Amino acid sequence: MTVSAIIVAGGNGVRMEHHLRKQYIMLGDRPILSHTVEIFTACDLVHNIILVIPKGDAEYCKTDVINHVKNAGKVKMVTGGEDRQDSVYSGLKAVEDKNGIVLIHDGVRPFVRMDLVKTLIEGAEKEGACIPGIPAFDTLKKVNGFGMIDETVEREGLYLAQTPQAFQYSLIRKAHDAAKNEAFSGTDDASLAERLGFPVRLIQGRLDNIKITTKEDLKLANAILFSRLG
Repeated sequence: MTVSAIIVAGGNGVRMEHHLRKQYIMLGDRPILSHTVEIFTACDLVHNIILVIPKGDAEYCKTDVINHVKNAGKVKMVTGGEDRQDSVYSGLKAVEDKNGIVLIHDGVRPFVRMDLVKTLIEGAEKEGACIPGIPAFDTLKKVNGFGMIDETVEREGLYLAQTPQAFQYSLIRKAHDAAKNEAFSGTDDASLAERLGFPVRLIQGRLDNIKITTKEDLKLANAILFSRLG
């Protein structure tokens, strides 16, 4: 079975307050996005990588991102849409094997482990949809529009969803088609599948599988990279 990875890297990174898009900021000796892409080019279980990028960034990505990645021949670039969901849809349309498995991943999560990717693929093959998540450890508060606490939310059974999220292609394409036709916007790809009643398996993610969106995240990412390099 063919496994395709869609890496979504179409964001502007406003919260990072940097002159570069957040996915192009340096992490160690190369851009964040280079680290992310190489996770999947280095994985024997992943056959194709579809990198979804902002309009007009193809040449930049080729020279400054892809050229820093081993096995770059597995990467195909496509232009994204107005938001993340549109960008994922662009990636889905570029997948060649409509009977395979697709992994959908954030371009600014550069620390995914190979064993997690393998487990997610196996989960999608068996269940149809499989995503990683970590338990909510802190106390959760529901706040009203005036900044006042309405209630403390029971955190048992609550998880923070991560990527990559793995799906049988036909399932997630149907979920995205329905969302597009009905102008529905979900918080992640799994939510689109859940909306149609598809069961989604959640497995244990990792605390170091962080999404880099702020300056503080970037500091943590550099610390994680330093620890991995020894």
